[in-house]
Amino acid sequence: MKYPLACDTWDQREVKAIQEVIKGGRYTMGPYVKKFEQEFCNYFKCKDAVMVNSGSTANLLILALLKLKYELGGDIIVPAVSWSTTFYPLQQYGFKLNFVDIDRRTLNIDPDKVEKAITKDTCAIFAVNLLGNSCDFVKLKDIAKRHNLILIEDNCESLGAINTELDRYTGTIGKLGSFSFFFSHHLQTMEGGMIACDDKKDADYLRSLRAHGWCRDLPDDNDIYKKTGDKFKDSFTFVTPGYSVRPLEMSGAIGSVQLKKWPEMRKQRILNAEYFTDKFKDNPNVLIQEEIGSSSWFGFSLILQNDLYGKRDELVKKLVENGVECRPIVAGNFMKNPVIDYIDYIDNRDYINSDYIHDNGLFIGNDVRDLKENIDMVFKIIEEIK
Repeated sequence: MKYPLACDTWDQREVKAIQEVIKGGRYTMGPYVKKFEQEFCNYFKCKDAVMVNSGSTANLLILALLKLKYELGGDIIVPAVSWSTTFYPLQQYGFKLNFVDIDRRTLNIDPDKVEKAITKDTCAIFAVNLLGNSCDFVKLKDIAKRHNLILIEDNCESLGAINTELDRYTGTIGKLGSFSFFFSHHLQTMEGGMIACDDKKDADYLRSLRAHGWCRDLPDDNDIYKKTGDKFKDSFTFVTPGYSVRPLEMSGAIGSVQLKKWPEMRKQRILNAEYFTDKFKDNPNVLIQEEIGSSSWFGFSLILQNDLYGKRDELVKKLVENGVECRPIVAGNFMKNPVIDYIDYIDNRDYINSDYIHDNGLFIGNDVRDLKENIDMVFKIIEEIK
């Protein structure tokens, strides 16, 4: 591929970090993970953070927490456009998915439609910051407060995005927020994820859920289980119905290196985005994502309209022939996927924007290289389609 969705952002610093872990002889979760968690908290200004082995399991533990610790039930509002593992944990924990349409310009959940979709059984709003772009959290926080709903975030595609109205990093605005460190995401730690928490008691519960449900990783003053002080017993006492979704020590060590490099990596992503938006802003046949606050630009969306309406297959074919990797906008309208037959959900029968991008949307990549030539190539390919 001449223009892949993502590139490797490692250098000798990550390799050295791995070698230090190997030299120490401890490979599973330990001090490097703990160090990265603290550094993550300091950088993104959250009260606590719990590292796990993927952004998907971060979402899983967030929903487990709502069910087990907060004893919630009923339905949870979700955008119709997101990745599969935003939705699956809700089904797995018995929540009904309350699908709401997106805003075609921002690609994020439409707050006005959120308000209309709330039922007597709604317990939470699961906001997804899509492709690096913040949701309209001023409106969503107001809705959640007025209806006594918990606000949580799937921020797996949007590390480093800032909601400038609230002066907060996305992923730290709701009660809990998930992050992903998969290869194609902003930070790359092999596999890996993080949960940002606004409550240390929630973080304690998540640490138990993360590792078999035991109390071994809990501080002595935790509210879940009073430790006996006998390490033999406390190390093998199980207090929550947990999983084994711990990260590797190597992932923690790499995360620390990547976080130090993040300001420079973000700078190049923004330069690429500025070039992309300037290039496409006057093209009447392509709608590009409208930024809320300061996006971290996971990728560049292209929604075909006017003369290009209905020509996505033709464009994708041309892009692939020219070495440009592209994808649908996440999973399109998730309700159009066959797996929906397994899911308990509320159909609000108003998905005009989600349906539109399902058929006419795609995105291309952004990363830490200068992409001017690549963006020019994509622009030329689009211009040549009649």
